Amino acid sequence: MLRDEFICPRPLFRGSLFRALLVASTTLGLVAAACSAQSEAKPYARKNSFGVMTALSPDSSHILLGYAESRELVDVGLSYSRRLFLNDLMNWQFDGEIVPVALNSDPVQVTTTTFTFTTRPPGDTFTSTLATPTTAACHPGSGSGTLGATGPTYSYVSTCTRRWVPGEALSPIGMQWDFLPRHRLQPLFEGHVGYMYSSQPIPTAQAGTFNFTFDVGAGFELYRSLSHSYRVEYRYHHISNHETARDNPGIDNGVLQISWLFGR
Repeated sequence: MLRDEFICPRPLFRGSLFRALLVASTTLGLVAAACSAQSEAKPYARKNSFGVMTALSPDSSHILLGYAESRELVDVGLSYSRRLFLNDLMNWQFDGEIVPVALNSDPVQVTTTTFTFTTRPPGDTFTSTLATPTTAACHPGSGSGTLGATGPTYSYVSTCTRRWVPGEALSPIGMQWDFLPRHRLQPLFEGHVGYMYSSQPIPTAQAGTFNFTFDVGAGFELYRSLSHSYRVEYRYHHISNHETARDNPGIDNGVLQISWLFGR
């Protein structure tokens, strides 16, 4: 009995080594599987994206090409994006926009002039009121004078108001570049070319109702999931009739645009 125990001891060491190797191999397998799943995770880059967007600009000035001042812009529209190229650095997309609600606000100077005649019949007066969209910012004022040596005297009062001109716009050519597509928050850069049609000439009465548009901008896109995201961007937006009308001061706006996007 004693001899059997001496000759065949219990393999405690070998059993412990086996269990340690089993635990280590299982752990390494789990880590490898997790790393593999992480490397194979889909980037935040949809193949097709549809969006609802709104844009606002409270003012205009000479930024690059336009000279019309104090123009306000409000847009409500839809967008469509199609993925063209994707890698770990960049998601390159075609991006087009249609804007069925494109509102432009121009400053209008309203001038009321009263003429008083000194010849027969003396004391007669004539009053004229003229409302004109101005290229520069509108400023109220008043004054008086005489037309010629013996002509009628006049006095005028100028006040400022605004007019809202509805229209629609389309940007069928556009490109967008989203960077770091494996991150939920992605910086972006984009540009568009299109046109805008308004119900009245803008930005002045001698300008046209048909204008060309282009914009360039940058911002961020935040993905809630692979299928939903929000986009916030700031754009330089230009409107011009390209000398197809009598007057072409052009409009430069800095536009803040917010979009909600979905797709697969």
